[in-house]
Amino acid sequence: MTMQPFRRVLVTGAAGFVGYHLSDRLLHEGVEVLGVDDLNAYYDVGLKEDRLCRLHGREGFRFVRADIVETDRFLELARGYSPDVVVHLAAQAGVRSTDPWPYARSNLNGFLSVLECCRELRVGHLVYASSSSVYGANRFAPFREEDPVDHPVSFYAATKRSNELMAESYAKLHGLPCTGLRFFTLYGPWGRPDMAYYSFTRDISEGRAIRLFNGGDMLRDFTFVSDAIEAVVRLLGRPPGGQETVDGTTAHRIFNIGNASPVRLADFVECLESEIGRKAVKELLPMQPGDVPVTYADTSRLRATVDYAPNTPIAIGLRRFVEWYRNYHCVADSGLSLPGEVSSPPAMMA
Repeated sequence: MTMQPFRRVLVTGAAGFVGYHLSDRLLHEGVEVLGVDDLNAYYDVGLKEDRLCRLHGREGFRFVRADIVETDRFLELARGYSPDVVVHLAAQAGVRSTDPWPYARSNLNGFLSVLECCRELRVGHLVYASSSSVYGANRFAPFREEDPVDHPVSFYAATKRSNELMAESYAKLHGLPCTGLRFFTLYGPWGRPDMAYYSFTRDISEGRAIRLFNGGDMLRDFTFVSDAIEAVVRLLGRPPGGQETVDGTTAHRIFNIGNASPVRLADFVECLESEIGRKAVKELLPMQPGDVPVTYADTSRLRATVDYAPNTPIAIGLRRFVEWYRNYHCVADSGLSLPGEVSSPPAMMA
């Protein structure tokens, strides 16, 4: 693709799953990247550090360990860098937690810090991560960006919807061009070990039972990470102009980033079993609070805007993930992994 008209990008959450892949792609394109991450211990910090090791030393990359909630510190970093685009990916993730305070701190206060920074520096484009979880238990599929999203089923989803409203207000009040990304169940190499596809791979490989909520009868729009990154990069150079709304004009748009091809969770596990070469021991459980029965992206807006939408079939994406998993964890093709890894409950695949 043709390189977009931006040269400096600030990425929050750069040591995270999506932040790492985006930084890697931008560096390949010759874009300078300032990565910011506080390296919190929500999941294995060693994995985050390993991702960063693959970025350190690359031309155009600089990393600073910092907490975005510390507004003065974050503004100082951004002011010294003068980014053309800010991509905000840092967040407290997970839909099942019963403790709201980390979500309020990171996802609300942290996002306000980013908005204020972009406003003061007059950044040309703020791109931020929302989530498919904002659709809640929407019964009308596929999910369209225009659908009502006023009934979240988790506090995490409520914070992400709040981010969209906060961005809308800054776009209208301050003319800050903002683009929100509703990601649908991202997976792939260098993924998050708290996510179900990752823990399923580990537990199936080691002969431990996997927990299938709602008996595995849920549909998820699994989206391969490199597809999502392609969509994001194409959007970075397309800040919204004056979009017409019922309330006037706004420089804010939201896009679904999904595969538009939902897969039943039980079928997903069968595909994973095939790639690992071992049958899963399954523990069937009821639906959990915060879970939703289906996620399904309508990507027509994305396709119309950037002439692209994610499309990697689940079998190909899982094969690439399992290959990476075996290499990273030194797991033999027999499906038997090294001892010492601890199993943990899988996160909701929102």
